[in-house]
Parts: sequence; structure tokens; C-alpha cells
Amino acid sequence: MYTQLDIETHFDGKLKIAYLNQPETMNALTKPSLSDLKDFIQECSNDETVRCVAISGRGKAFCSGQNLDDAFVQGDEHHDNDIIRRIVTDYYNPLVMEITHCKKPVVALVNGPAVGAGAMLALICDFVLANNKAYFSQAFSNIGLIPDTGGTYFLPKLLGRQLANYLAFTGKRLPAEEAKSYGLVAEVFNEEEFTSKSMEILEKVSNMPTVGLKLTKKAFASSYDNTLKEQLQLEGDLQQEAAETQDFKEGVSAFLQKRKPDYKGK
Repeated sequence: MYTQLDIETHFDGKLKIAYLNQPETMNALTKPSLSDLKDFIQECSNDETVRCVAISGRGKAFCSGQNLDDAFVQGDEHHDNDIIRRIVTDYYNPLVMEITHCKKPVVALVNGPAVGAGAMLALICDFVLANNKAYFSQAFSNIGLIPDTGGTYFLPKLLGRQLANYLAFTGKRLPAEEAKSYGLVAEVFNEEEFTSKSMEILEKVSNMPTVGLKLTKKAFASSYDNTLKEQLQLEGDLQQEAAETQDFKEGVSAFLQKRKPDYKGK
């Protein structure tokens, strides 16, 4: 179904991992791979069996950003003066919206360099787990472009104006450990334990109360635009919605019975 992705399924279908599968280009993004990723995220969001989603890369890189050959060489598109706008609006923006509105947690497993749009692909996920050999670079400025893939929205919020400007203007390579110190990465693991440690976390998330996580994600996203009064009202509304789930009832029962809860994601 997905020609550009290698899909793995774990934990009885609760976890799905999409690997960008063009290691010969360091998993550079193309229109087909962007479309596949968008469709994959959408499918997982609507699949009740899936409780957690992850994105990673085959080979030594996570993603080297946009494949410029794909953007400018194929067919007659290099004659189109509006090609960059159309790639951003038709391919990148829909993917950003699918990830940020996905009903399931979306985790980036950054196994190597994440550059340009590849860096932002990781950073727009709900959290990032990184190999200690990985690095992040806002390399857009190196070819005269601005951060896209949600970069101008998320970077100032994640980093503050000063550091966002610095990284965007210079394209500095940010090693994974330094990225973690800035709050861009949740965990960094040594290369030899990256897969096993990441899978432990993904298994935990895959067995959490999925609806509650979805509502938490929605609340956090809304906080960027809401006033305090609006956010408090939203908290009340979403908390009530969470309290009506089967998983809330299971969580309370497990707590009272002093046992481990068995959440179903409903």
C-alpha cells in the first residue's frame, strides 16, 4: 500500500511504526513519501486497534529534508515559478495537520541526522526519542529558505525567539544531547540501546488510556491560542469527556483494587 514507507506493527497491533525507506538519499522527502506519510497517519488515527504511532528512518539517517531533485527536476515542474508554494501547501501542510491532530500519540524515533524539513518532521511529533549520534539542523537558511513544516509556528514556542532565530539563521547542527537540554527531545539513548529503550517507552504509551492522551494533546494544542479563562473552560469540558470513557472507570477500579489497570483505549 505504501511504496515509500516500511511499516512495522507491534504489541498486537497497538503500535505502528513507519520507516522512511530511501536510505540512499538519507530518506530525503519526496511528494510520494509525504503523501504516504500523511495517509499513514490518517489511517492510524482512525484505526481503533492502533494506540500509538511512530516515525523513523531506515539506514543511518532519520531524514535529510526535501529532495530537491524531486521538487525541481521531475517533468516540467522546474518551469513552474510557484512550485515551492505548491509543495508546501499541497504536501507539507496537510502532513503537519495530520500529525498535530492525530487521535493517537505520534512519536519521532530519530535514529540519525534530521535536517531541514526532516528536523521539523521530528519536532512536530508529540515527543522525540533520539539516538545519541543524531543531530538536528534548521538548514533552510543554507539555501535561502525559511523554516517550513510548521517550523515558524513551533520553533519560537519550543525555544523562545532568540534561540529559534539563532538556529534558523545559522543552520547550526544541534547534537541530540544539546537538543534535549533545550527541550526539543524527550530522551536520548546510546546507539546500542536506542531500539530497546525506545520500544519500552512505546509499549508503555501503547497501553495507556488512549482517549485521555488524545484529549491531553488537544488541550495542549489549544493553549497556544486560548486565554487562561478559555483554557480553564476547555479543561472542564475535556475532563468530563475523559471521565466518561471506559478507561477512566478501569483506572479508578484498578486504583481501588490495588492492581495494574488494563486499558482498552476506549
